[in-house]
Amino acid sequence: MKNQVKIFSGSASNYLAEKIAKSYGQELGRVALHRFSDGEFQPSYEETVRGSDVLIIQSTFPPSDNLFELLLMIDAAKRASAHQIIAVLPYFGYARQDRKDQPRVAIGAKMVANLLSAAGATRIITMDLHADQIQGFFDFPVDHLYASSLFLPYIQSLNLPHLTMAAPDMGGSKRANAYAKFLKSDIVICYKQRSRANVIESMTLIGDVEGRDIMLVDDLIDTGGTLAKAADIMLDRGANSVRAVCTHAVLSGNAYKNIENSGITELIVTDTIPLKQESSKIKVVSVADLFAKVLHSVHSFESISSNFIVS
Repeated sequence: MKNQVKIFSGSASNYLAEKIAKSYGQELGRVALHRFSDGEFQPSYEETVRGSDVLIIQSTFPPSDNLFELLLMIDAAKRASAHQIIAVLPYFGYARQDRKDQPRVAIGAKMVANLLSAAGATRIITMDLHADQIQGFFDFPVDHLYASSLFLPYIQSLNLPHLTMAAPDMGGSKRANAYAKFLKSDIVICYKQRSRANVIESMTLIGDVEGRDIMLVDDLIDTGGTLAKAADIMLDRGANSVRAVCTHAVLSGNAYKNIENSGITELIVTDTIPLKQESSKIKVVSVADLFAKVLHSVHSFESISSNFIVS
């Protein structure tokens, strides 16, 4: 006999959790967030979760309150005798801190993994981690989904005559190559050097883009500086058009201005993070149905590999 599933949402991802719950076929569970006058907060479940499989949906983009709220909700479910606690993080924050790339820095992704485990999570479901090896930071199951199952059909629907996939940096070459193999297209790569975080010192294009319709692919877009610079370089080299698909729309700082002022024709993102403002160049593809389908499969102990077009 399967345990009852109850779906709850943190305050940062309620917009997405409602869509996931509707696609799953049930309403969101009742949860309250009590705030003290000094800013401290305490989540509480307004219904029993004893013996239930509890799904908690919350992306952990800034502020850090979003992460801490998720941890408190996990702890509350554990102390309320939930049978299983599945943390659903459409966007896994701090994933860019996946290694010690300079002296005296933290490995933030590992610390977050430790916190989720200590709080009482028994499983993680997330999408397009910045680095695949983050899955190894956990000692319990991690279901790592890919937005490619959403992006690839959209790319195919554009019917671009001279499609070429592009990686905005060397780290994204594996992802771009997987798309290129599936779409049977060429691939080009940008090599960039940073002087510091979010600041590009130089960028070099590897490959021929003349007469091509370029599709940049990345796991996230932050300030938009990399994509904007890559698009401008490619158009200067004779590209017909430049578009981009990025799973997580972090879009901080001058990102919207950078995108609007760049040569990018269209930026396709998902709703793992809510947009801060509208833009004529940004198209949002929802991940709700994909997450709902995977949650059904996980609860029924069925394979989820059919959801992966490329990985």
